[in-house]
Amino acid sequence: MLGTAEGRGVRADFRCVGSVEGERYAWEQQIPGTPFERHLRRAGLEIRFAPADDGTEVALSATQTMRGLSRLGGPLMRRGRGAVLEEALDGLERALT
Repeated sequence: MLGTAEGRGVRADFRCVGSVEGERYAWEQQIPGTPFERHLRRAGLEIRFAPADDGTEVALSATQTMRGLSRLGGPLMRRGRGAVLEEALDGLERALT
């Protein structure tokens, strides 16, 4: 259970939808029954690892399918999601160096 800034609990269940050890891990949020179901039809994340000259290259990707009128906010959602993914990659780099 995750919490909001106001202290309310928000269910955020995820399930693995694919993995290859040492290469990738993909998961999808279980939307039904959450506050997100009014806006999202589907939400998924994937992390990929690949050998690089000086270590490991890490790539994160996210997919979201919006529902109803929420589709009009797609460009804003993509921009926000991109910022979150970049922040996650930066945090990973800081933690591992």
